[in-house]
Amino acid sequence: MKTLLISLIIFISVSAFAQENFKYIVNSEKKQFMDNMRLNKIEYPGDSSIDVTYYKLNLTITYVPNYLRGIVTVNAKSSTQSLTNFFLDLVDSLSVDSVSLNGKLLKFTHKNDKLNITLDKPYNSGDSFSVKVYYQGVPVSGGFGSFVFGSHAGQPAIWSLSEPYGASDWWPCKDTPADKADSSDVWITCDSSLTAVSNGTLEDVVNNGNGTKTYMWKNSYPIAQYLISVAIADYVQYTTYFHYAASDSMPVENFIYPETFSSVKDYLDKTTTMLEVFTQKYGPYPFLREKYGQVQFGWGGGMEHQTITSLGAFGEDIQAHELAHQWYGDKITCKDWQDIWLNEGFATYSEAVYFEATEGENTYRSMIQQDMQAAKNASGSVYVQNISSVNSIFNYKRTYAKGAVVLYMLRGIVGDSAFFDIMRTYAADPKVAYGVATTADFEADAEKVYGQSLKYFFDEWIYGENYPHYNVSWNYSPAGGGNYNINLNVSQTPNTNPVFFTMPIKINISTSVGDTTVTVFNNLQSQQFIITVKGNPNDLTFDPDNQILKGISITDTIDPTKPKTFYLEQNYPNPFNPVTKIKYTIPVVRNGFVPVKLVVYDLLGREIATLVNARQPSGTYEVSFPLNSSSLNSGVYFYSLSAGSYFAAKKMILLK
Repeated sequence: MKTLLISLIIFISVSAFAQENFKYIVNSEKKQFMDNMRLNKIEYPGDSSIDVTYYKLNLTITYVPNYLRGIVTVNAKSSTQSLTNFFLDLVDSLSVDSVSLNGKLLKFTHKNDKLNITLDKPYNSGDSFSVKVYYQGVPVSGGFGSFVFGSHAGQPAIWSLSEPYGASDWWPCKDTPADKADSSDVWITCDSSLTAVSNGTLEDVVNNGNGTKTYMWKNSYPIAQYLISVAIADYVQYTTYFHYAASDSMPVENFIYPETFSSVKDYLDKTTTMLEVFTQKYGPYPFLREKYGQVQFGWGGGMEHQTITSLGAFGEDIQAHELAHQWYGDKITCKDWQDIWLNEGFATYSEAVYFEATEGENTYRSMIQQDMQAAKNASGSVYVQNISSVNSIFNYKRTYAKGAVVLYMLRGIVGDSAFFDIMRTYAADPKVAYGVATTADFEADAEKVYGQSLKYFFDEWIYGENYPHYNVSWNYSPAGGGNYNINLNVSQTPNTNPVFFTMPIKINISTSVGDTTVTVFNNLQSQQFIITVKGNPNDLTFDPDNQILKGISITDTIDPTKPKTFYLEQNYPNPFNPVTKIKYTIPVVRNGFVPVKLVVYDLLGREIATLVNARQPSGTYEVSFPLNSSSLNSGVYFYSLSAGSYFAAKKMILLK
């Protein structure tokens, strides 16, 4: 799921860490904290005495008046001995008329948003039964809008968005992603002027002869309750095909409001390219027997309903995000909302993966930089501590941005080839494929592929908080034969949990005869490294490819007054009218001059102006923008600095 507010694109940098065999060391205080975090599980909703195997929703939905009448079939197995009663989640505002099993009415009570059902006899562990719940009413709309009677251009529009706890706002179910049904059907009866859309394949459309039609949708794959969806409107249907093999294809079905179709068609046509990219990176599209679909709804973002993403906005970033969820979120669903980063962090990172494949490394790096900037403002652990709060579960800075940065850093540690092997291995792992997963499951697959322990990494970045603040100092001394010893001291400002971060760190040293890059393994709060290089050292760059989410302060004893790092400052004033100042810093480098380019883009990524395009020496520079503002409209603009291997971008706002 993604909201429109987080769909902007900017521009930055990436590279893989050198591979070495490192020894994992961690102090007992840090280890104890992480072990406690892993055990801190919160009781999950849903009746643990049953295992749901199938749902069928047979719904009649009217717009005038707004009303829902439903018959929901629930097939389940007993998970305990002598089961005589169980419950389903259903809001009290919906009225239950009756519950039956094999045509026999069952006793039930409905209060505190639970439908308690007494079975016809005791059922032992593994025994199956099937109940039908007859109910009616006006669904409530909690969370992000779990069920909405809306409109578009004066026409009816009805939709659902059940994540995280909204399924039981409109149908009786076991409202937890931990228990997927093996399959599902959704039959929707509505006004014949409208089209009803749901998961899977459309098996039939029945004209009822009374001004209504019944749309019969069948899903043959395991599915979590919150991924079952309904969308109803006077849609234009537009179908393309994803050719996943020389002789095989899958329909890509789009259901769009008539007044919107022409303006979004170009974005819809990019979906097959997205499917090609993610198939290459992550493995086959998980639901090839059915479809991939996109249906328009009235919420300002997107929701990854299985095989039928709901979209309230269109663009390559949001569409790539929701499509990636079909692998990470739908095929593999987080077992509990504490591990929601397995859904949202993966989908957010996949936006950058898509743009890396289609636009190149610079766009990929810039998107990661945007995620890093947001992640630095994240509060608490990526592993969600308060799942009673929807806003806590779907905190953008922590769940989306920092979750994405975790994958970016993992890729930097293991290397590109191993990283995508990890992603494909995880997607295909029979223990979690078409099922549910926790962080421990992903960690196990990552370690299996990488061949080394990554416990330190997941402990600190998923269960820990914040990010490292490095204090770096260095000097050098002759070592004979034209060699020099770099004395590198790395310390970390004490953090809360963990006290310090363990990470491999790339170091680039510029000397009179060339550049040397090494990787050190920082596993102490204060640590000294001796690095031998050939040639007289004149500069040292810590984490030159910006592979680590971090803060840094660096000093040397050679010339403490010279700039040590590239830096692009926030423009001032911001917002601005008519002119703003942009300042940036170039450090001393071996060859004296750096090729520098400072460019301004609009919100769509179109180049507006090139402010600097020259080779420049070390120093701090300031330029003005715009030189002539009469041709610019109010709005959001981006400016990016590329200087050698350095790349950064920031946002600015023009208000006229």
